[in-house]
Amino acid sequence: MSGSDERKLYERLKREAEASGYLLNPDTDFVLDLMEGLIANDRRYGYMSCPCRLAAGVRERDRDMICPCDYRDPDLADFGACYCALYVSEEVAAGKRELASVPERRPRGGSAKHEEEHREELVGFTRSGIPVWRCVVCGYLCARPEPPLKCPICKVDRDRFERFA
Repeated sequence: MSGSDERKLYERLKREAEASGYLLNPDTDFVLDLMEGLIANDRRYGYMSCPCRLAAGVRERDRDMICPCDYRDPDLADFGACYCALYVSEEVAAGKRELASVPERRPRGGSAKHEEEHREELVGFTRSGIPVWRCVVCGYLCARPEPPLKCPICKVDRDRFERFA
């Protein structure tokens, strides 16, 4: 790869992350290596699956690990970084918290198996069983397992979200 593709993707993801209240890992060389993996997976599968996980190559089975993956926010909240360390918390970015190993949250067999196993306990949220969250400040709605760390519209923290029914 030329390196310019990785740099362009890095700049795009950094812009998008910051606009939504997220931060990329400040180690640019490390992040550019991740960009190479994301680009390779996009060319291979047609989507940017997490370069630190083994993709099935079937979008339906891999959709939970398409970057940014479904596990990013809980990993950031619990460990200060996502599984591949592309996204980091403010504390990690500022050097106030060390990066540590992040355990794998993804269920064995991927998202399709996870949804099937938990369908009964999630009935009543969305058709796919995911709860809907509402920002009480601006009204932004999102369907995901947990509310985002920050509202992508008004930038308030996750504690300003409520379950929407």
